[in-house]
Amino acid sequence: MKNLIITSVLSFILILVSCQSDEQYENLNRDPKNPTQVAADFLFNGATKSLTDQMTSINVNRNVFRFFAQTNSTTTYIDEPSYIITTRGIPDYHWSEMYRDVLLDLKTSKEVAMANTELSSSEQNARVAQAEVLMIYTFQQLVDTFGDIPYSEALSDVTLPKYDDAATIYNDLIARLDAAIPDLSGTGYTSADPLYGGDSNAWKKFAYSLKLRIGIRLADVNPSLAKSTVESAVSGGVFTSNADNATVHYEGATPNTNPVWVDLVQSGRADHLPSNTIVDIMNDLDDPRREVYFDDNLGEGVYVGGNYGALSPYTSHTHLGAALHEPTTPANLMDFCEVSFMLAEASERGYTVGGTAEQHYNNGIAASFEMWGATGLSDYMANPDVAYATAPGTWKQKIAVQFWLGMFNRGFEGFTVWRKFDWPQFQLPATELTPFPYRYTYPIPEQNLNETNWEAASTAIGGDSQQTKLFWDVN
Repeated sequence: MKNLIITSVLSFILILVSCQSDEQYENLNRDPKNPTQVAADFLFNGATKSLTDQMTSINVNRNVFRFFAQTNSTTTYIDEPSYIITTRGIPDYHWSEMYRDVLLDLKTSKEVAMANTELSSSEQNARVAQAEVLMIYTFQQLVDTFGDIPYSEALSDVTLPKYDDAATIYNDLIARLDAAIPDLSGTGYTSADPLYGGDSNAWKKFAYSLKLRIGIRLADVNPSLAKSTVESAVSGGVFTSNADNATVHYEGATPNTNPVWVDLVQSGRADHLPSNTIVDIMNDLDDPRREVYFDDNLGEGVYVGGNYGALSPYTSHTHLGAALHEPTTPANLMDFCEVSFMLAEASERGYTVGGTAEQHYNNGIAASFEMWGATGLSDYMANPDVAYATAPGTWKQKIAVQFWLGMFNRGFEGFTVWRKFDWPQFQLPATELTPFPYRYTYPIPEQNLNETNWEAASTAIGGDSQQTKLFWDVN
């Protein structure tokens, strides 16, 4: 209040305040620049961006899944492509980012939305359902990264949460999706929704596609549940084109730029290269996507990948493509390409999903070409080494190669393709010869502060090692 306000006015205000409810009085004493409560819209939007940024990032201190997928290598620092990551705290960063900046914010957004009496129950439920879908996405990602994780006691007042069995978590995630999907019909977040702008039908497709993903992961370890989950998802309605993709559209100015641009351009660094693993395979297939995945910096359509896990001079190797150097390049949490290849697998396993494995396989390749603006699809599909009927290998190997190529800009899913199908053939890091990883090890703070539960989880999964396979990876 200004110093010149007269005493009578001050007295009037004091009397007025004394008559207000406790809540109104509390509102008068809140500092608007340092709010104790954050709007649900802000929490939801921020969590969605944090999730997408983390899954998209190419920063060697935050996300090394592109190295685990062997689509990328580096010029100078070879620890990460050599799978030496625990000394850098990379699992620690991923764990805290997903639990703190994604899951906790989504949980809080639910609570704030439900407390908002200005919303109808349908609007509240729709907002909660949107957050729930992203929480399920995130929990599944954490399971597929670490194995058993804190789940039932996570995000609670429990200081040292226990770790839940990964297969049990999967079962619960399916049930949670089934419970959330009907509520997506209401009016949820709109302008605060960077994925679909509040399109309820799009959210349902995303939820069903996520259910498809969870179901097909279980194909080798729980065939009956996998089949019923996949068929239920397809019956509900999964992605049918790139228009359905769960996409965040980045802007041209920080802090809302694509994180890949931040690390490749804004940082001023020149130490990321496509690996010879992917470049050699695409060269052998004469794959037209090389023109968009990679830069033609060597001239005359010659592409030479960095020697995986070894020093590779930047100037004498192929660089990453122009799209990855643009701040506005979109990023996907899930896309039609991924869904198509999952349906191809489901079809080969005899699940009732409509269409043939070949049709879904072709759809997956076409979706990748369309998304990247690549040309030459017809000639590529006619290549005997690409056409489903004649491509070499088992059906798993055929699907795996093209699925993995389609996940070029989504390192975690590329890594997962390799884990699930044991194909394509990877190479040990050229310098260190470190064994192939199948997971991140648990964060160091968990080992130090939550030791009893960490030890129990480590024993349950077969050892806290990068070489320990996940429960669904039984081949």
